[in-house]
Amino acid sequence: MIRGFIAGMAAVIIVALVGAYVLLQSGLIPANADAEPGRLEMWVAGTSLSATLRREAPNQPNPVTPSNDHLIEGVKLYAQHCVICHGTASGNASASPVAKGLYPRPPQLASDGVEDDPEGESYWKIKHGIRLTGMPSWAVSLSDREIWTLALFLKHMDRLPAPAQLAWKQVKN
Repeated sequence: MIRGFIAGMAAVIIVALVGAYVLLQSGLIPANADAEPGRLEMWVAGTSLSATLRREAPNQPNPVTPSNDHLIEGVKLYAQHCVICHGTASGNASASPVAKGLYPRPPQLASDGVEDDPEGESYWKIKHGIRLTGMPSWAVSLSDREIWTLALFLKHMDRLPAPAQLAWKQVKN
């Protein structure tokens, strides 16, 4: 009886794997960047990212302290590395052609915001990137301090002091 149950389970698994392979080979699951994602795809990607952030994002306070100079430095780093995908202070109205063509669409941070995200999560996303999106890992291009400075700016981008706000409003795509 147990032997039959195990054989039945093995057969179900093999049939499921063959079915999944045939479905993938049929081209019925879209791979194009302009297709709407399915619910399963969104659930898998979101669940995986959330679990990874819970496990790996630093919980320590940001070592870069909030100051006009650090926030302006964050604005400059954002303008140099992030604006092409994540837009300017104008938000959704400033989405570049690159941002409009990416899948999934990168958030336009002035509209979609990340101010409520812990800085450790922003740090992790910038440092490591996000698989199967256009978000690259900046670990080889930016120092840890620069990444923390960007995370500081993102945390405060909706309530910047006047000098940093002026710098932010001057960023162009």
